Amino acid sequence: MSTTPDDPSHSPTDVPAGGGPVGGPTPGDPPYPDTTHPGPQHPDVGRKKGIRHTRAGATWTGLVIGIIVLVLLLVFILQNLDSATLELFAWEFTLPLGVSLLLASIAGAVIMALAGGVRIIQIRRAANRQQRLNTNY
Repeated sequence: MSTTPDDPSHSPTDVPAGGGPVGGPTPGDPPYPDTTHPGPQHPDVGRKKGIRHTRAGATWTGLVIGIIVLVLLLVFILQNLDSATLELFAWEFTLPLGVSLLLASIAGAVIMALAGGVRIIQIRRAANRQQRLNTNY
């Protein structure tokens, strides 16, 4: 029984990957062995982008920033305990300066949230109207 070079029983077992018996690449090896990955991959991994942004990550970041802002507000209020007199129409209030500025910023945030909510409602109505028009045809 003769063996040929193509016979698998004759091939050497200690040949490193990427090299044939003479040291050159074998026909089945890819031209750049470091760039191939075994198995199917997500397209982002193939482009070496990875996962950049998730909702959980954004929530965690928002919570950390919120805690930092709250600590800074607490320090600001504790450092500004001098009384200030506020007049609104016929009413007169005496509050610590830090508390009055905190109340003013909360009022501004509520006004901004109301304006944003009205805009969201407008956009939803327009989107629903557009969807109804598209489904009628």
